[in-house]
Amino acid sequence: MSGYTTKDIRNVVLLGHAGSGKTTLVESLLHAAGAAQSPGSVEKGNTLSDDDALERKHCHSLRSSLISVDRNGCHINLIDTPGYPDFVGHALGALPAVETAALVVNAQTGIQTMTRRFEQWTSEHKQCRIIVINHIDAEGVNLEGLLAQIRETFGDECMAINLPAENATKVVDCFFTPSGEADFWLVDDAHTAVIDQTVEVDERLMEQYLEHGKLEPRALHDAFEKALREGHLVPVCFVSAKMGTGIPELLEVFGKLLPNPAEGNRPLFVREAEDAAEPVAIKPEADGDILCHVFKVMHDPYVGKLGVFRIHHGTVTKNSELHIDDNPKPFKVGHLFKMHGGKHEEIDEGVPGDLCAVAKVGDIHFGSVLHNRAKDSRLRLQLPEVPLPLAGLAVKPRKRGDEQKLAEALEKLTEEDPGLTVERDPDINEMILRGQGDLHLRTALERMEEVYNVAVDSKPPTIPYRETITKKSEGHHRHKKQSGGAGQFGEVYLRIEPLKRGMGFEFVTKVVGGVIPNQFIPSVEKGVREVYQRGAVAGYPMQDVRVTVYDGKYHSVDSNEVSFISAGRKAFQDAIDKAKPIVMEPMVNIEVTVPHDNMGDITGDLSSRRGRVSNTNVQSGGFVTIEGQAPLAELEDYQSKLNSISGGEGSYTMQFSHYDPMPANLRKDLISRFEKKEE
Repeated sequence: MSGYTTKDIRNVVLLGHAGSGKTTLVESLLHAAGAAQSPGSVEKGNTLSDDDALERKHCHSLRSSLISVDRNGCHINLIDTPGYPDFVGHALGALPAVETAALVVNAQTGIQTMTRRFEQWTSEHKQCRIIVINHIDAEGVNLEGLLAQIRETFGDECMAINLPAENATKVVDCFFTPSGEADFWLVDDAHTAVIDQTVEVDERLMEQYLEHGKLEPRALHDAFEKALREGHLVPVCFVSAKMGTGIPELLEVFGKLLPNPAEGNRPLFVREAEDAAEPVAIKPEADGDILCHVFKVMHDPYVGKLGVFRIHHGTVTKNSELHIDDNPKPFKVGHLFKMHGGKHEEIDEGVPGDLCAVAKVGDIHFGSVLHNRAKDSRLRLQLPEVPLPLAGLAVKPRKRGDEQKLAEALEKLTEEDPGLTVERDPDINEMILRGQGDLHLRTALERMEEVYNVAVDSKPPTIPYRETITKKSEGHHRHKKQSGGAGQFGEVYLRIEPLKRGMGFEFVTKVVGGVIPNQFIPSVEKGVREVYQRGAVAGYPMQDVRVTVYDGKYHSVDSNEVSFISAGRKAFQDAIDKAKPIVMEPMVNIEVTVPHDNMGDITGDLSSRRGRVSNTNVQSGGFVTIEGQAPLAELEDYQSKLNSISGGEGSYTMQFSHYDPMPANLRKDLISRFEKKEE
């Protein structure tokens, strides 16, 4: 038996910009709860959550890490996540596994780029939230000003439930037993503000409060949880993870105020159907069928592939037999684990709401739904959308014969990291590793070499341009060959028209009277798709085109599949030539954070890269965030340029936005290079 039930569990993911102190906070929480004799140090490389060799080498988190701690009857599952934008896939993947997201803010640097993005994502995902202000004892920090900035940026629902006192060497409670003096604000005022905010979601409590003027905190539990679920209240706590200030109080908040799995907003499952997806409500009940989802995959050198999962319904034991998605063949759990960073402890069972792991299941993958009944084979969990990986490197093994080792290493990397993808382009014979940024890709290459023993050569990949058309047109081709015996014959007439952006490809047949027999229509489509996939003017895939075949001819003896493939291909090419084809380039939203003195240089550099600045926001600590758009092709060397301009203090994030037509002069160069290559 696990010794705890669903109501005893608290699941919390720690989110925040790099350097906010999340890993140190985990170590301090473990020490305060009695789970560690002394806190580990990121600088010394002995933290429990940053157990990976590369994490210790670089002194920052590269992957999410699950650690559990027991305190006063509560079982608290903590997920430490990376703060660099490059590794955001690990953080987003953890959201459906928890009820609460703790946004950790560095008091010295204030609200930073990733703080804003994580707040937005958790709000969209309807996550209960708590804000933890760390480094409160740092020299020169303005904690009152930072709290005001948080409330201004994220809303007045962000309310302090404790406050720093005695020059930030301790914190005083503003909720359970409000007393003492704080470094700013009156404790009673802060207490009253939280109570006022909480009772607003419960009319009965509001009436009692107005009648008696006072309510005991324990009477507010249900209303407090409802306020958290609705985003009507976001508690703010103050800590110094390094010194341990406010850490026992934060553990008390976790245990007494954060929701258990039955109280939080439940992840959204849907049952897939042919015409629509039907939402399914899942209650965390111990009895009955099993339903889980995998939120993390890792490869352990000792136990092999591990799938870390959240139990949503039922009780998982060592004897449980589970299916993966719609796979009809079940696997036996065999060994069930609790994770503690890189360590794992075998357990007998997992209860609803708990986070566990299973080993040596080859088919398990990120997002897998695990279940034990056939009717759940079509259940899927709606996962947060990981930003499209745009940064890329074409990779190949440095050593001949290592192609298989490279393929296996890339498979493991992409299984572990939702933000990485691998593309294979047979036309240009490139294997492209795509990620969220330069740091992401460099780390992946380093892991391949140091962990998987595969040395690779890399180069910038071909930019993923696209081709499309701008007007309607018609095309025609008659394919005819005669060579002694049976010949070849096929004739195709078709129309093409542009579709709205993002609608993809449509193939429509309006052939009547059997002028093209039904068995040859797929051949026509195959020929059309060949051009669509390889491009018609510059050698890049096409997008957003509807093709309608409406007429043609065939020969009872000479017509065959090859004839209509060729006729379809050349008729489509003929139509494209008349439809004013253009080349589209990928545009990205870019957000750059630099010291204020560098703002002019950054905006000038973006303009020189054909970028457009749309907004600027002044940040605390003398920083400014510049928002805009730019062509992806112009940003290949952006990290090094940014480092040069900002002295290494700048950071940026980018996310795919849309495709825009290329300028005519650049398009002409691309087409010219393609035509020379074709010759």
